[in-house]
Amino acid sequence: MQGGANGSNGTGNGSLLRNGDPHVQEVVKTAHEELRQLMRQRAEIMKRIGTLKQTISGLANLFGDDILGEDLLELVDRKTGGRQPGFTKACRMVLMEAGRPLAVREVCEQIQQRLPAVLLRHKDPLASVTTVLNRLVEYGEALSVVRENGRRAWQWVSDPVSVEQANPANVPLPRL
Repeated sequence: MQGGANGSNGTGNGSLLRNGDPHVQEVVKTAHEELRQLMRQRAEIMKRIGTLKQTISGLANLFGDDILGEDLLELVDRKTGGRQPGFTKACRMVLMEAGRPLAVREVCEQIQQRLPAVLLRHKDPLASVTTVLNRLVEYGEALSVVRENGRRAWQWVSDPVSVEQANPANVPLPRL
């Protein structure tokens, strides 16, 4: 048997799986860099989509939904009839149309006014809204800000803004 010639280290895993292998480290490093780049691109794309949706919704508010075709109505979450929009879409819509940071309770109140059936399916709507808002931050669609009273609020991101621009002091945001 050729123990060292075939790259086996006696464990059956082969030498390529060792942490110290420079080739494996290079592949991991390259994959990591590409993943980070794609995540940044995704965040930028989601922000741009949000900006366009907000612009189209604003135009529809001014001139009526009639200026939008069926496909566009659905793309900007304004299509009426059929089933109610999902919970995440409802949160997006509220933030997008608010034009200012909203607290969790304010988002819940807006959803309650516009789409009460959406909240009925949730045992703890405040917790559900908080979870969705935090995900929107992760997606790059919203920002979490700290109000003067120390409470968190969320704001729709209409233009690409980096985390550093939104929070220049890099102050950790409190959890609710």
